[in-house]
Formats: sequence, C-alpha cells, structure tokens
Amino acid sequence: MATYIIGDVHGCFDELQRLLQKLDYQREQDHLWFVGDIINRGPKSLESLRFVKELCEAGKADMVLGNHDFHLLAAYSGLDKFLSKSDSIDDVLQSPDVAELVDWLRHQPLMVKHPVYQVAMVHAGIPPQWSIQEALNYAKEVEVHLQADDWQTFLREHLFGSQPDEWIEGLQGWDRIRYIVNSFARMRYCDRNGKLEFKQKGAPQDAQSDWQPWFVFPNRRNKDYEVFFGHWSTLGAVDAYQIHALDTGCLWGGCLTAYHLEEKKRITVDCPQQQKPKLKNKAKQKGS
Repeated sequence: MATYIIGDVHGCFDELQRLLQKLDYQREQDHLWFVGDIINRGPKSLESLRFVKELCEAGKADMVLGNHDFHLLAAYSGLDKFLSKSDSIDDVLQSPDVAELVDWLRHQPLMVKHPVYQVAMVHAGIPPQWSIQEALNYAKEVEVHLQADDWQTFLREHLFGSQPDEWIEGLQGWDRIRYIVNSFARMRYCDRNGKLEFKQKGAPQDAQSDWQPWFVFPNRRNKDYEVFFGHWSTLGAVDAYQIHALDTGCLWGGCLTAYHLEEKKRITVDCPQQQKPKLKNKAKQKGS
C-alpha cells in the first residue's frame, strides 16, 4: 500500500489522471491525500470534484478544504461578490448534483492527521504558536459550523474577512473562527507570534523581514510532525523545516506533484498553462 499526497489540482482533471497513471496508482491498495483547492481556475472543476468525492466516500482518499473550496461554498450560498472572470466553477454550480456535491464538500475537514505516522496535512499552514493537537482542536471548531444546518448563514455573515490577523489568548466568537479559517486556508507569511500577512504572495525574498514563511520560526510548536500543504505556488517544491510544499503551479504551466509518503519522494507531471500569471515581477511570476 502506498500513500500519495497530491498538490493543488485546481480543476486540472486530465493532468491528475496522467499523474495517477505515472504513479501506477492502484485504487484498491493505495490511498490518496489531497491538500485542497480541488476546483477552480482550471478547465474541469466538476470532473475533479466528483472524482475526489467518490474516492473519499469509498474510503480511498482524504482531503482538506482550501480557499478555493471555500470559494465554491460561498458562491453556492449566494455571495456573488466573490466571483471573478478567472473563476471556473460554473460547471459545478450548474450541475444537477450540485447540492449533493456542496453538501459533501462542507463536511470535509480543515486538517488531517495520519493514523500511524507523525504526519499532518492542511491547505495553507499552521500558526507557529499552535501545537498539532491544538490545531486539530481548532479545526474542529470551524467544522462544527460548516456542518450545521445554518452553515450558509455562517458563511454569508461571519466567515470572510482578514481581521483579526492575530491570535491572542481568549479570542472568542466569530473573530476566533475567522482567524482559524484564515490560518488553515490562506496563510503564507506571519510573524513569530502568528500575526498574519496576506498581501505578500511571492517567494520569500527578504530574510530580515518580520514577515516570514509560517514554517521557519525557531519557536514553532508543530514541527514535531511533518506537515504537508499546498496553496503557495510561488514557493515551489520545498522539503525542509519538517514541511513539504506541494503546490508546484500546475495551473500556471508548472507541474502537478504527488509525494510518496512511504518512499519519501516526489513524482510530477508537466502541465500546460491554464491561466496567465497575474503578477509580472520575477518573484511573483506564478499565481495562487
């Protein structure tokens, strides 16, 4: 049995199938982990979502929610202001099984921990001040709201926004939930205390800056686990600091990556460019 952890798919269904062929993936024996952002921006969001859903329901895969997966939930809930010309989720929203797909998606976790190895998966990151167990507990606080009957009200009225950007003891209410979601689904840079910075999306440039990748701080309390994540295509492939970055820009003409957990190696397939990069400078030549 092999465990493969797969980077952001973004609706690139054909590339995912080519990657699985290259892995010699055996459905009945192997297990897949998906780091989130299954859909959006690529050409086949609906096929990608249906494929992952079927595997998860069969017990053959696990996934965590990414920011683009939240984006779909928001659009379904009527938050049209979040839709843009670069989105490619109309095929999902107009599908006859959209209610079933969305209902399944909102029941997916924000964090997964391996049952045997000291390995965890999130979409974007874990603040340095959280231990793995604390992070799992905080993820569950959000999942309670997503899985409740009034989940659409929760999304429309309470979830979205970039404040608060700092975790303090005693943080309560919707501010607490919003910080947790932003950490798991959106973070790249923060300071040593977990204060989030959302404007920077490029690869790390200034080692002296207060804002650093969330995983580099010496005081980080979750580095007793190997943490797998996606979300940060400009970062590229990184296997250091007890983390593995798996978003290698398949959407932007990079590659789609799988990490073979047991053999500790990467397998990739090259991908055609599906979207033009938004940012022109060299440090930000791929989108997110």
